[in-house]
Amino acid sequence: MPSARLLDLSRLISRVGRGPLTGIDRVELAYLAALLVAPEPLFALVRVAGGFALLAPAATATLRDHLTGQTPWGPPDLLARLTRRTAPTRGAAEATVRRLALGRARDRGLARLLRRHLPPGAAYLNVGHSNLRAAVFAALREVPGATVAVMIHDAIPLDHPDFASDGMPAAFAGRLHRVGAAADLVIYASAAARRSVEAHLARLGRVPPGLVVPLGIDIPRPDPAALPPGLDPARPFFVALGTIEPRKNLGFLLDLWADLARAPPACGLPRLYLVGRRGWAAPDLIARLDALPPDGPVRELGPLPDAAVAALLQRSAGLLFPSLAEGYGLPPLEAAALGVPVVLNDLPVYRETLGNSAVYASVNDRYPWRKAITDLAEGAGRADMARHDQRDRPLPRWEDHFKPVLRLT
Repeated sequence: MPSARLLDLSRLISRVGRGPLTGIDRVELAYLAALLVAPEPLFALVRVAGGFALLAPAATATLRDHLTGQTPWGPPDLLARLTRRTAPTRGAAEATVRRLALGRARDRGLARLLRRHLPPGAAYLNVGHSNLRAAVFAALREVPGATVAVMIHDAIPLDHPDFASDGMPAAFAGRLHRVGAAADLVIYASAAARRSVEAHLARLGRVPPGLVVPLGIDIPRPDPAALPPGLDPARPFFVALGTIEPRKNLGFLLDLWADLARAPPACGLPRLYLVGRRGWAAPDLIARLDALPPDGPVRELGPLPDAAVAALLQRSAGLLFPSLAEGYGLPPLEAAALGVPVVLNDLPVYRETLGNSAVYASVNDRYPWRKAITDLAEGAGRADMARHDQRDRPLPRWEDHFKPVLRLT
């Protein structure tokens, strides 16, 4: 076992003030919660304006309270006020991190900072795809006996560069090359992700040892009071959930609803609620979303709190997930955990994680999607589709995820 652990929390701090947590954000927060109760002391490393901040175990627990909303962020410091590009809430978060820090350093001083405060044999974990910098890995190599474990969620920027913004594939390849050179262990949430990532690692130079272990599922508590106003729960509706970006394939659903409007089910045309913030998306899709009438059958709700999403899903006829590429896909699993029918594109990772607990339909053919939506809107087959078959594919638990991870890191 390691003498201590060092968890990189750079992603969570960078996301403060940017709305509900993404899937990767939730993973980093789950690691923070689990490692704080492990017997080994937990330090935290955060990349902030001005360099790196290292937090001792007690301060790491305090930072968790800030991240979960139990304790408000402190006021911005001078550096936060001078960093004009930083949003105010994130500036307050970074200022809080600096106040909590055991020590701070720039690139050249990071090795000295880590050697001074980390015990020999400490284990570094990075599960957020952030701060995978050469300076970090070089500094860790100077800590006696230190090990490095990194979670790579997918290689979508390299597998599907057409789904990535300009410069992202090259930047991701650089991060992956550094991970391949430095990591003692790479953690994957699915075998599909491991196959993809390791193919790229082999091309880039070195393939570190890998561990495939499914992510745990946190079943959110539905809160109907958190739902936005103006929804009509008496009329059948479906939910599409996730950041609005090309690989989520929301244009397919807009086309599908145009088909349904021409030949609606007997129960009438169901509504479609799009939940998620706008990310990088093609201008034509943004134009289509902007043109949606406010009282039309398709409505963009934007990002919602987890409790509202759970309440919306629970009342819906089903979750529609036509994504073209996923490393794991938490929303379908979370919907299944709530007993909500799921219709999704037939990707290998879903077969691995959901088994027979979903309706698979290729996005190359809209007919099976229309049929599934019609059946669910009219109530047919919901009882068979809504329950996740625990005998077929039990939903993964975080405790099962962390047993092998903590044994190896």
